[in-house]
Amino acid sequence: MDITALQGVAPTPAPVPFGAEHAAENREIVTAIKSINATELSGSNSELTFVFDRLSKRAVVRLIDKTTRNVIQQIPPEYMLRWAQEIAASEKGN
Repeated sequence: MDITALQGVAPTPAPVPFGAEHAAENREIVTAIKSINATELSGSNSELTFVFDRLSKRAVVRLIDKTTRNVIQQIPPEYMLRWAQEIAASEKGN
């Protein structure tokens, strides 16, 4: 098997690991979401989930319908994540 670099393909850097501060913050968010789900404040047919948006490197909280698994609401909304990403990209270009 040939494992030499492909011409025209740039190597992808490894993701930067989060520091202890980010890990602690994420644990706090997950704990809070589990507590809210246990009380069923969002209803018996929905649940809060915590995900990490890799493109924007931001925490995202979603209200999910348990039956359909559709996203009912997301904080921050998808358009805000992409907008922040576009702003960051344009600042790097200037």
